[in-house]
Amino acid sequence: MTPAKGRLLIRGGRLLDPSLGIDGRRDLLIEDGRVAEVAESIPVGAEVEVVEAAGLVVAPGLIDLHVHLREPGQEYKETVETGTRAAAAGGFTAVASMPNTVPVNDNRAVTQHILTQAARHGYARVHPVAAVSKGQKGAELCEFGELVEAGAAAFSDDGLPVANSDLMRRALLYARHFGRPLMQHAEDLALTGNGVMHEGMWSTRLGLPGIPGVAEDVLIARDLILAEETGGRYHLQHTSTARGLELVRAARARGVAASCEVSAHHLLLTDEEVAKSGISTNTKMKPPLRSEQDREALVAGLADGSIEVIASDHAPHHADEKDRDYTQAPFGIVGLETTLPLVLDRLVRPGLVSLGRVIEALTVAPARVLGLEAGSLRRGNMADLTLIDLERELVVDPSRFQSKSRNTPFAGWKLRGAAVATYLAGRRVVL
Repeated sequence: MTPAKGRLLIRGGRLLDPSLGIDGRRDLLIEDGRVAEVAESIPVGAEVEVVEAAGLVVAPGLIDLHVHLREPGQEYKETVETGTRAAAAGGFTAVASMPNTVPVNDNRAVTQHILTQAARHGYARVHPVAAVSKGQKGAELCEFGELVEAGAAAFSDDGLPVANSDLMRRALLYARHFGRPLMQHAEDLALTGNGVMHEGMWSTRLGLPGIPGVAEDVLIARDLILAEETGGRYHLQHTSTARGLELVRAARARGVAASCEVSAHHLLLTDEEVAKSGISTNTKMKPPLRSEQDREALVAGLADGSIEVIASDHAPHHADEKDRDYTQAPFGIVGLETTLPLVLDRLVRPGLVSLGRVIEALTVAPARVLGLEAGSLRRGNMADLTLIDLERELVVDPSRFQSKSRNTPFAGWKLRGAAVATYLAGRRVVL
């Protein structure tokens, strides 16, 4: 990820940068890996490499706030190398990696290993999210200071909730002290029980144990009260219910520092998909696919900005693990290589969500959650960018994924709109 030397001109593209309020034809000049100038027309000059971007959207590098890279410990599912290759293929220049590795990212050594691997391969930046509790056991806080010094960008026990209220309260206070957000997988495990899909008409018809929406809502309500009381920064991961979104909206209106994200599968699919797929385990994820009412509320929330961030919740699993009975298979699907095309084709193209809102939710909004100087092509910023062809047609083919894993419910979907290139510090990423 060494910054590129020299001058690079990205010419004639539709530059779309919500952080700068720009959406129009612009030239972009990069010098020594940083943004030097944005203007309607920039003379080529001597010793300038030119990339013709006519017909393409030029956006700040996309940032995925929720990714499982599986390294260390589960490299048969994914590695930092293959995960960041998948990120680049999907248009992402940076990802936030979740802590549920083996061993858990609850200490300096694991955090530094992830950063070292990311730097070695150079396909995308990685911002490690460290665990809240040691071993993700929910009993004892990790050494937040040590982890921040090592490079932790945030704290979460994702894969599991922070269930203990006292631990959550103290975690919010400590995270605030170190200037980091607390990211929560909101799930009351007592209400989840042995559920494997959304509790509703379709779980009843299929005879599968359900996970009620209230299992998410109850913990969100508690967390927001604690965030209000502590003044900590709270980020709700993979929002899936209409009521949960309303709780966040109401808390934010009271001045609570709360944000939330949504994944493409919760925006596009419902619990009916479990039946339509023939009970495919590629429809099994946490939170589960919810009702049509929930889905419509999430789309509306993304459109109006109540949901700030789109995140993939990329959760790779080996084919043998997914090839089990629905009740036994692990939760999760891959998403790095499908998130952008899905949102462009199924939400932007029909006019449900604006392109500007989508780009904002994939750039400056996730950067803001993590407190990064990224997600913007402001002069002086590192030149991380994504080139997007809104007319590029593709068919989702898992056999061609850069990811090691293939667990997606979108195989065979015909989509229009995808990334065609990413740049890190002015250097084109070559896969």
